[in-house]
Amino acid sequence: MSGRARVLIWHRAPDGGPGAVEDAYRAISKELAGTPGLLANELLGAVDDAGRLLVMSEWESLAAFLEWERGADHRTATAPLRPFQDRERDRFFEVYEVRDAFGGE
Repeated sequence: MSGRARVLIWHRAPDGGPGAVEDAYRAISKELAGTPGLLANELLGAVDDAGRLLVMSEWESLAAFLEWERGADHRTATAPLRPFQDRERDRFFEVYEVRDAFGGE
C-alpha cells in the first residue's frame, strides 16, 4: 500500500467554455509548485461534456494533504478556481486514500 491520497474537485465551466477554468488551474499549479507532499495534479475534461472538468491532485499521504489544507495559504492559493466548483453535485470535493495500486507495465 502506498499511503498516497488523491483529492478530486469537480468544476463546471462558464458558458464561454473551459478557458477560464484552464487559466485558473494553470495559475494555481504554478503557485503550488514545490508544496511539501504534493506529488502532481491534473486537469481532466469530460469527453462527453466540455464544460465538466475535474482537478485531481496526488499527495504523498493523507497527512500531507491535511496539513496543507489546514494551512494559511490553502484558501488564497486555490481561490481562482473556487467560482467554478460544481456545487450542483452532491459532493463536489472528495478525498481518497490509495489502498492498493498496480503499475501495469
